[in-house]
Amino acid sequence: MYGDFRFGRPYWFCRDCGHSEYPGDKRYGIDKLDHRITKAVELEAVYFAQNQMSFDKAAEVLKRVYGLDINRETIRELAETAGTQVFVHDTERAEHTMENIQNIGEDERKKGTVYVMMDGAAVNTRVEDENGSTWRENKTVIAFSSREMIQRKDGGNIITHKEIAPLIGSSEDFKKHVLDVAVRAGYGLYENTVVIADGATWIRNMCEEIFPDAIQILDLYHLKENIHTFSKHIHGQDLVKAREWAEMIIGKVEKGLPVEEILSCIPKVENLPAGIPNIKIYIENNSEKINYPSYREQGFFVGSGAIESSNKTIVQQRLKRAGMRWSVAGAQALLSLRAKEESDRWREVEQICA
Repeated sequence: MYGDFRFGRPYWFCRDCGHSEYPGDKRYGIDKLDHRITKAVELEAVYFAQNQMSFDKAAEVLKRVYGLDINRETIRELAETAGTQVFVHDTERAEHTMENIQNIGEDERKKGTVYVMMDGAAVNTRVEDENGSTWRENKTVIAFSSREMIQRKDGGNIITHKEIAPLIGSSEDFKKHVLDVAVRAGYGLYENTVVIADGATWIRNMCEEIFPDAIQILDLYHLKENIHTFSKHIHGQDLVKAREWAEMIIGKVEKGLPVEEILSCIPKVENLPAGIPNIKIYIENNSEKINYPSYREQGFFVGSGAIESSNKTIVQQRLKRAGMRWSVAGAQALLSLRAKEESDRWREVEQICA
């Protein structure tokens, strides 16, 4: 006979010494299992811990679907343990990839493009930095190849698979994860490598080191947003003029006009408040990354919508809900699990944590 079966678990408690136990657990071997649950059940708890909006919701799903009564703290502990194992495994693999960077791309390359996109999103932690802030930046990288895209009738694209890695840490530590994700997506196998980012100096320096052959593109949508922000500042309450001026600058950029001509239309403004980008310097520093007509002619993406979407899915939907605060290690563990699911690599979690 095969199938499920139920059995009782007698509970013994000594009123004198306070000792308690389930004597039947030894008979069935349950006493040797962590939390008295099997590895398969642990992995289900881990999956729903990262999949649902909270550990409480994960407990509700497990109760409703499987009839399992696992409290939120146990689910949190299981998720953090599994996520840490995954993060350590991925870090070791990334270090190995970085050590062998000279061997990447030795074979003849085939037609196609590998895209690498990076962005950051803050996570609220329980630890204050030197400035008293509890917010820590999570850096996320995604990579995919042009062969993993399907074009829609409206001209847009559907990405069928992408590799993702998040890190709450320094750009130096992040670098090896960026390279590893790119390699898993096909870096070194295709003719073109395109990096799309917000123009940050650390990203530019990183790309020059690990992707010396890459085409770096300044995210057009990020540039547009910064131009509008700058325009609103210099035009004050005149929102119509602010919009018109911003659209004029954006038009010149999208037409591929000489950078000198674009810069001549932007006033020099000093001592800008925090949060207001200096567009003149921003465009000047990224002048070699804004040839959008040429990029489009070659069929390249010019915006980082894919990384924006991934950040919302991985970070915001799970780690940035009202009242949520995390330990740095706990946040990293959950982010690593989220990335595996979004990369369609949950099987790796099962293998790592088996």
